Amino acid sequence: MSKFLNTTGVSYHLEELIKNTTDRLILISPYLQFHNRIKDHIHNLNIQKKDIRIVYRESKLQLDESNWLESQIGVRTSVCSTLHAKCYLNESEAIVTSMNLYSFSQQNNDEMGIYVSKDTDPDLYNDIYTEAQRLLTISEEIRVSVKKVDKQAEDKKNEKDQTKKPNSDFSQSKYLTTKELSQKTGLSSRKVNSILVDKKLMYKKDDDWFYTKKGNEFGAEQKEGAYGKFVVWPEEIIDSVLK
Repeated sequence: MSKFLNTTGVSYHLEELIKNTTDRLILISPYLQFHNRIKDHIHNLNIQKKDIRIVYRESKLQLDESNWLESQIGVRTSVCSTLHAKCYLNESEAIVTSMNLYSFSQQNNDEMGIYVSKDTDPDLYNDIYTEAQRLLTISEEIRVSVKKVDKQAEDKKNEKDQTKKPNSDFSQSKYLTTKELSQKTGLSSRKVNSILVDKKLMYKKDDDWFYTKKGNEFGAEQKEGAYGKFVVWPEEIIDSVLK
């Protein structure tokens, strides 16, 4: 049985839908600005390695939102330039609504929506799911791109690079992921990655991160997780490279 929702109902059922996801979560909203509780629920699902897909319209996010999404390794984000629909669903329920996944909308706007349960209205749920899948198919998944640089300018930059090589003995070092380096330095995860790439310590191929020969000299170690290959670094990299 479908149910009409007012503004309060949409906010409540949306949070419950995200929190109660057991397998797959799809969030479709032209604009994104995550409430802290929503971030906590998505982060918790990501830790559990749930399949999380987010489709939005604007490729230019606020810095805080972009940094947070960058830190959620495993959450897949896509941009659909024609998107106007707002739809949220997991494996058993769906909400079609006027409300963006945007804190201001949840707190200040008058919204409405329809809640659908797969158990009581499977045909309607399947129609919503099919359209959500279509939007995922036509959306462009966001990936990190490699920017072209002028060769001479890059060579000059390298000549000026004052990066100090740390002690080569890392046997007693504490190794940190990019996210952990971000937390310790106050830099965004994207910025940490950018610095390490600019200093030719690591590079990205497809969806995997690899250290370079120079990165190996700085103690980099290769790891592989559920979402692909990544690099961890000795804590000394903070003083020698990131400061």
